[in-house]
Amino acid sequence: MQIEPITGESMGTRSMATFIKTKNVNVFIDPGVSLAPSRWHLPPHPKEIKKRDDAWKKIKAKVSQSDIAIITHYHYDHYNPQHPEIFSGKHLLIKHPNKNINKSQKKRASTFLDAIKELETTQNIPTISYADGKTFTFEETEISFSRPVPHGAKTRLGFVTEVFIDDTKDKLIYTSDVEGPCREDQITFILEHKPENILVDGPMTYLLGFRYPKSALEYSIKYLKRILQQCPIKKLAVDHHALRKKDWKSPLEVVFEQGKEKITTLAGLADKEVTLLEAYRRELYGKREEKGPLLKIPGIGGKMKERLIKYFGDISSIKNAKKEELIEVNGIGEKTAENIIKKLQKEEEK
Repeated sequence: MQIEPITGESMGTRSMATFIKTKNVNVFIDPGVSLAPSRWHLPPHPKEIKKRDDAWKKIKAKVSQSDIAIITHYHYDHYNPQHPEIFSGKHLLIKHPNKNINKSQKKRASTFLDAIKELETTQNIPTISYADGKTFTFEETEISFSRPVPHGAKTRLGFVTEVFIDDTKDKLIYTSDVEGPCREDQITFILEHKPENILVDGPMTYLLGFRYPKSALEYSIKYLKRILQQCPIKKLAVDHHALRKKDWKSPLEVVFEQGKEKITTLAGLADKEVTLLEAYRRELYGKREEKGPLLKIPGIGGKMKERLIKYFGDISSIKNAKKEELIEVNGIGEKTAENIIKKLQKEEEK
């Protein structure tokens, strides 16, 4: 089995797009790529845009060589609804569009499938199979899907399917967006199939303490260690959510200590250097972390200041933040958010 990651956070984009070549079939998992629309109130840098555009060209080229395309869920970094034509003549194994799905993804899935059906008049319409919890056999290659598991610790972002590929020589698991894994139902599929290679999206540490609870990170570390202990791992590639911050390795230090040379990234699997762009967007724009008058705001101490800077990146971004955005930071209530806005406005007037 040949595993060829096309792009991902370790290569400068948001994606886990991966091309798999077995002795029987060529498979593309999650042929999509995107960029964070805003980090530190900054849009994608031109370098990020070029990386995304170059990656999309590679994705299209590899999909054209594929017999099978897999879509594990309907987020734009995992599929591209604007280009259904790339799936002409393929066998699509997709997350069920109506079951175990949130409202947003259900709408996206419906729009996508309508676009696929329209190919019938102009191109070779794909074969479509709903994959949730099923196994498909292509000669000696077996592709199995987990039952839908939550996109993260909770179900707010919907559900995804994990993927297992076995060509009798090698075994691979692609976790999709489990944000860890951080739940028992996410790791069950992995431990049952005991892969030799696994592509993990990793814990969402760049939002730790905000939209990603500390308990989820603790479970992620625990489960990654269990995978290393209980599976015959050759390579465990951590990427995607885990690589959206500069010091992405530090929260996973104990996992690296246990896995040693087995732990890598999608870039590492592709024999490329890790190139983080989103995590360095501030620096790409020539901005530096600013110090400001936050400690003087009633109710704001040193730790709260650190949280604000960590969340927004710099004082200028906090100045531009709306009250609703400030409240998203743990420990900030409506009154404190109003005090922050008033204080920064006064500082601006000086």
